Amino acid sequence: MQPTGVRDTQLRDSNSQKVHPQPMEEATNQNPEPVESLISKIFANISSLKSAYIQLQDAHTPYDPDKIQTADKLVISELKNLSELKHFYREHNPKPVSVSPQDSRLAAEIQEQQSLLKTYEVMVKKFQSEIQNKDTEIHQLEQQIQEAIQKREKLDKNLKLRGLSSKESESSGCESGSSPVDLTPDLFTSVVETAYIAIHDFSKPLINMMKAAGWDLDAAANSIEPDVVYAKRAHKKYAFEHHICLRMFTGFQQESFSVNQENLTFSKESFFRQYLALRELDPLDAVGQDPDSIFGKFCRSKYLAVVHSKMEASFFGNLDQRNYVMGGGHPRTPFYVAFLKLAKSIWLLHRLAYSFDPPVKVFQVNKGSDFSEVYMESVVKNLVPEENDEKPKVGLMVMPGFWIGGSLVQCRVYLIGARVAE
Repeated sequence: MQPTGVRDTQLRDSNSQKVHPQPMEEATNQNPEPVESLISKIFANISSLKSAYIQLQDAHTPYDPDKIQTADKLVISELKNLSELKHFYREHNPKPVSVSPQDSRLAAEIQEQQSLLKTYEVMVKKFQSEIQNKDTEIHQLEQQIQEAIQKREKLDKNLKLRGLSSKESESSGCESGSSPVDLTPDLFTSVVETAYIAIHDFSKPLINMMKAAGWDLDAAANSIEPDVVYAKRAHKKYAFEHHICLRMFTGFQQESFSVNQENLTFSKESFFRQYLALRELDPLDAVGQDPDSIFGKFCRSKYLAVVHSKMEASFFGNLDQRNYVMGGGHPRTPFYVAFLKLAKSIWLLHRLAYSFDPPVKVFQVNKGSDFSEVYMESVVKNLVPEENDEKPKVGLMVMPGFWIGGSLVQCRVYLIGARVAE
């Protein structure tokens, strides 16, 4: 036991010591990590929202509906994420009794971000409205384009029908005053080349039909143009091209092309309009629309001239097709359809020739004429003179030549008195 004096002294010392209780505020904020994590997420979300908004702006220049829709969905997604963060914060952080200055700053920042989000929402609505306006404008333009296409098709159809009409197209002039293609010597030269290819192409089925019918091709070639010495036996095909050429170009120097038609008046504008009308039209469709048009009559007359009755009888065993053509029809047989392609090319060449002012002049050369490199072109390129060095001569003309003002398109000939270079 201690003395009474000592015990009283210790009690006084213990009573003189102060007790400092720990504040409740510190106890509630000992773990700030969740709040800092939430703030980081908010900042990251806002950065993503800014990126999505920039993508939405870029999608408008140039205007791209698909990119706009994708960027719009991305902006909405980021707005939803930010809204979820806001609700998460409110659910897990109810308003405290006393708010520290740090919490006040965080609340102010959140309020600022909410204001920015409202701005973004307004901009998104504005862009959506602009997109709707653009879609409406595009729809209206598409309708205008469709209407223009329909009008053009209707006009093309009318022009084709008028260009192939037997009376109206010949008597009326070019009302529009303009043409979809330019009337130039180059255009005429290209049509000459097309006509020559058509002659060559039609000679193939003609020769094949002769072979199938058992014809002697050597004798047939000699009957077309006798006493022609060919450098190669295969060159006798040029005799048949020569036959087709002579028959198809008979009457080319006449405006009517030897086709009888009542009440015809001619002008370069009407010729060019007829050229344009048939240029893109299938010849079988043309004669089908108007079998008795001037073009239809031309096809019938030239078919009867090129394909002799004896040929046709040996080819088909009868004259049914010939009689059908003579009766005013246009059969749809492969052989006649092949001929229509040839007839169209020569007809277009004639229409185009008389579209020029002055008209294009056609010229031809006779068998035995001296070869001229100025006026003629050899269809066989590797021919050289015989040993006697005499100048080669014309054996066959397979395509006439043409004068276009001061320009010249050479005629194409097969030469004799020459051999094939080895």
